[in-house]
Amino acid sequence: MKSASPKKRSAATPPALAPAPIPVPKPAVRRFYGPGLPNVDAARLGGKLIVVEGADGSGRSSQIARLRDWLELQGHATVQVGLKRSTLVREELEKAQQGNILSPTTLSLFYATDFADQLENIIIPALKAGCMVLADRYIYTLMARDLVRGIEESWLKNLYGIALIPDAVFYLNVSPAQLVQRNFAKNRALDYWESGMDLRLSPDMFDCFLRYQKEMAKVFKRLQASYGFNIVDGDRSLDSITEDLREKIAAVLDRP
Repeated sequence: MKSASPKKRSAATPPALAPAPIPVPKPAVRRFYGPGLPNVDAARLGGKLIVVEGADGSGRSSQIARLRDWLELQGHATVQVGLKRSTLVREELEKAQQGNILSPTTLSLFYATDFADQLENIIIPALKAGCMVLADRYIYTLMARDLVRGIEESWLKNLYGIALIPDAVFYLNVSPAQLVQRNFAKNRALDYWESGMDLRLSPDMFDCFLRYQKEMAKVFKRLQASYGFNIVDGDRSLDSITEDLREKIAAVLDRP
C-alpha cells in the first residue's frame, strides 16, 4: 500500500510566520555631559533615553505618543518626561509665565530646576530599572531658547552638565510658515513665549512668531553640529515620520 504523499501547500496560502522577536536593548555606554549628579554612576544605568525635539506644532507630542504605544506593544516598559512636568516647580513656572515679565535668566533657571527634578526623580530611576525613557524635548530646546535670548553658551553648558547624554535625539524640523498654520489650527492662537514676544522682534505676534522660530531653527542647526542629533523632515505626513522614527529607534535598540 502506497503511503500518502504530503499535501502540497497552495500557492495562495502563505507559510505561517514566526512571531517577530522583541528587540532587547543592549546595555548603553552611559555618560553625563559634565560632572553629572552627585552619587550617580552613569555606567550602571540601563534602558535607553530617546529624545524628540521640535517647536510647538511640529507634531512632536503626537510622535511621542505613537512611539510609546509601539515600544510598549513590543514589551518595553516606557516612561515619558517633558518640559514643565516637575511637581517641584511646574505650577510656579506656569504662574510666573502668565505675567509675561520673567527675565531671560529667571526663566532659564526655572526650566533648569524643572529639568533637574525630573532627571533625579524620574529619568535616572527609570533607567536604573531598565526602562525606555521618551523625552518630549530635553536640554536642547532649553539651551536654544536661552541662546536666542542672549545667554552665554558656556554658562548653559555648565548649567546642564548634570544632563545624561541621550542614546538618540531627533529634531523635527518644520518650516515657520507650517508651524503658524498648525498652531492656529490647534489652538486658534499663538503662545506669547513660543512667539518670542518677550524679545520684541516685532509688535505683531504673527510676525514675531515667524522671526523667532527662524532664529530658533538657526540655533538648533548650530547645536546639531555640536551634539550630533538627527534632523528629521517634519513637513511630511504623520505616518511617514512615524515609520522613519521607528526604523531609527530600532537601530538604537540594537547598539550599545
